[in-house]
Amino acid sequence: MRRFAALALVLAVAACGSPQQAPPSAADPGRELAGKVTVDGMRAHLNKLSDIATANKGSRAVGTPGYDASVDYVAGVLRDKGFDVQTPEFDKVVQTDLGDPTLTVSGRRFPVTQASLLVTTPATGVKGVTLRPQKAAGCAAADYGTVNVKGAIAIVDDTGCSVVAKHDVAVAEGAVGLLVVSDRAVPGLFPPGYYEGLKSPVAIIDKDVDAQLRRTTAPVQLTLDAKANVIKVRNIVGQTKTGDVHHVVVAGAHLGSAQHSPGINDDGSGVAAVLETAAQLGGSPTVTNAVRFAFWGSDESGVEGPTKYVAGLDKEHVADIAMYLNFDMLASQNAGYFTYDGDQSGQPSPAIPAASVPPGSAGVERTFAGYLNLAGVRPADMPLSRAGDYGPFLAAGIPIGGITTGASQPKSAVQARLWGGKEGVAFDPNYRTPRDGIDNVNSETLGITGPAVAFAVGTYAASIDGPNGVKPRG
Repeated sequence: MRRFAALALVLAVAACGSPQQAPPSAADPGRELAGKVTVDGMRAHLNKLSDIATANKGSRAVGTPGYDASVDYVAGVLRDKGFDVQTPEFDKVVQTDLGDPTLTVSGRRFPVTQASLLVTTPATGVKGVTLRPQKAAGCAAADYGTVNVKGAIAIVDDTGCSVVAKHDVAVAEGAVGLLVVSDRAVPGLFPPGYYEGLKSPVAIIDKDVDAQLRRTTAPVQLTLDAKANVIKVRNIVGQTKTGDVHHVVVAGAHLGSAQHSPGINDDGSGVAAVLETAAQLGGSPTVTNAVRFAFWGSDESGVEGPTKYVAGLDKEHVADIAMYLNFDMLASQNAGYFTYDGDQSGQPSPAIPAASVPPGSAGVERTFAGYLNLAGVRPADMPLSRAGDYGPFLAAGIPIGGITTGASQPKSAVQARLWGGKEGVAFDPNYRTPRDGIDNVNSETLGITGPAVAFAVGTYAASIDGPNGVKPRG
């Protein structure tokens, strides 16, 4: 408790005074671990990931030999350091053919989004008139009322229920296809693994296409020809052999790169920081709480890795997780310094009501913000998102936090004054491109963010109590 009281004072000073580097203290487990995580140590991992990408056609994307080699390397390091390591598998849909999903209306072709890459139409498409239920959501048979959609293509809106529920009702009513009008992010419309529940053609259309459909009663043609395969993908989970297994601190990063990219900043930098933190902590450290290091079979196109992982835990094992710390892109060339907005003090995300953010997330953010301030950089809020690897933990009620140095968003004038760098240029100009190689790593930035990872892990491994701690969730 005394250590956390001291940390609270440090954070309070950081919030109102000018940033300065605090000296390391052997009595502070967080700073002791942070002092062991060096740029050289992290770059050794990055060089290995870069070599793997070079040997595998410039990519470490999920579903490629480069990803499998990345798994073998990271799992090997963890085993060598004495961790209990598992590589649980899950199914992932990988697109193999972009196709040209279209809807032909009165002779005009309009692009549509194929809801499931596993459900295609015949080469000639599916033809039928379009009809709408009396209640636009189409979530129950009663919504259709007297409208008979047998042999037709049903059109529904994006409210009220998931796309799977809309699909099931439309198919039961005899529809040969379904169009969902949506051009926004709707919570719950596409739940994890939704594609597994779709058996008939479903496409997402925007309001402009919907307007065209309202002008005709003639049959239309829906062609869905994008294709995919289901592959087995491995997560990596390594846990200390010591510490309380009912108060587990989880730290993670996504291991896969974007397609056709080495992925060395995105997210090799996060992987290197988490892996070096694990290596310096060791598999049997003297800690109060167990620490679990996770490397997700995910990339920027989806969060299947953590989604499948959390979904596979029973309630007791979910309750055993004290917090989840996420690290994504920690060495951007034109870096910003962002903490995930656990206290909701910044611009909130419309998809994440403040009341739904798990208690304890604010304290985790304060821990990161305090460290960054004392390291010489003043952090800003990063709005929370369901699309981050922390999203499934957030949805499960687990406190979350983490840091990032920015992706494709351009740096504003205010941010350039705050952090230096180039105004109007992306935080990472090489985001998701073949240029995201070893030369895309900002070592100065990594020298700040990497130890920040270790500081948080070491701090919470020692104690989850105090003003910046989290309540036990058992």
